[in-house]
Amino acid sequence: MDNTAMPDDVRAANARCARGEHPQRPADPRVVAFYDALTSNYPDRGPRATLPGTPWASAPLHAAADHIQMRLDEQCPDAVLETIEKLAGELNLDLLDLQDGTVYPPPVKSR
Repeated sequence: MDNTAMPDDVRAANARCARGEHPQRPADPRVVAFYDALTSNYPDRGPRATLPGTPWASAPLHAAADHIQMRLDEQCPDAVLETIEKLAGELNLDLLDLQDGTVYPPPVKSR
């Protein structure tokens, strides 16, 4: 989503995803970069994705043109959350916590 997206827009996009409605367009390069960087540290496919200590409660991750859905294990280390937040901020992506519906916009960058 662009920088004008409001939290309700993010939640509405998630509701469309839950209904199986996904945009038919090329993948957003920011989303691709997020997925690539995140899964290079924490694989979601192959033998490493099933080893003890993986942060994923469900793998592979759900990846679409405009979002990545991650279900984290309850014992997920804080370092994984910090990595997710850092990457989202660097790539100007919103984060939606599905547990309580909170939307975390990327930090405002100073010039």
